[in-house]
Amino acid sequence: MTRLPRVDRRMWLIAGVLAGLVLCGPAARAGQVRLLDLENRPVDPLHTAPETKATVLLFVTTDCPISNRYAPEVARLFKSFASKGVSFWLIYPNPAESPQAIRDHLVSFGYPMPALRDPAHALAKLVRATVTPEAVVVVGERVVYRGRIDDRYVELGVQRPAPTRRDLEDALTAVLAGKAVQPQTTQAVGCVIADLLR
Repeated sequence: MTRLPRVDRRMWLIAGVLAGLVLCGPAARAGQVRLLDLENRPVDPLHTAPETKATVLLFVTTDCPISNRYAPEVARLFKSFASKGVSFWLIYPNPAESPQAIRDHLVSFGYPMPALRDPAHALAKLVRATVTPEAVVVVGERVVYRGRIDDRYVELGVQRPAPTRRDLEDALTAVLAGKAVQPQTTQAVGCVIADLLR
């Protein structure tokens, strides 16, 4: 067996630790954040019923064109998975969006799931969401997937006629089958969540 030089061994050790952190994903424990619903009541989206197999957090805004174009796909996923133990939350991180503006948005785009507001970006920071639309799948206390809904958008201004990968659907299918989610992260394309790094 060939031994790596000392410097190379350290580099591999550091790379392995970093890879482990990325693969495990951040912890997302119930009680860490409380968001406001559209009636200004505090809600913990990570506190789930015992029969919940996964929680999907979808970060959206009322005025992001890419986010709005995904509304039919989001509704389709909800109809496919909500009856199988997957809970869905729409998370609105823009502090300028009022509860009434969000209600109007839910109706206009036919969203069938409940919405929460994250104006201080507490949840966005916890699960490392940075754009809208961005999906985060939480199982127990682990983020098992974070990223795009599918690969329709290659980058801003560049899109395919139809997606070739349906990443969020594949992640949920894997969770329900008791399999590991691969990949665990993808690059979401959309509107940056403003002031996230302040």
